[in-house]
Amino acid sequence: MLYVVHCLDHENAQAKRLANYDDHKAYLSTGAMKTVVSGPLLADDHETMIGSLFIFDATTKQEVVDFNEDDPFKRAGVWKSVSIYPFNKRVDNR
Repeated sequence: MLYVVHCLDHENAQAKRLANYDDHKAYLSTGAMKTVVSGPLLADDHETMIGSLFIFDATTKQEVVDFNEDDPFKRAGVWKSVSIYPFNKRVDNR
């Protein structure tokens, strides 16, 4: 099943985000589930990172929740909010 993880940063979290980026990126490769899509959400200036978006292919939602809890961005307090939802992909125009 696919799951969307939508994370919004605390205001002025850019420095904290950058300080934990390498650990975050390395952590994503350790999951038992497949990362289908991931990347930062951007402000309207198209440069400032304001959050994260992931689509994971996982067995259960709890697997995604548990994985997210140990993410270096989560542990460092980068994210103000995290929402996780099952996702039914209907169109993929790649």
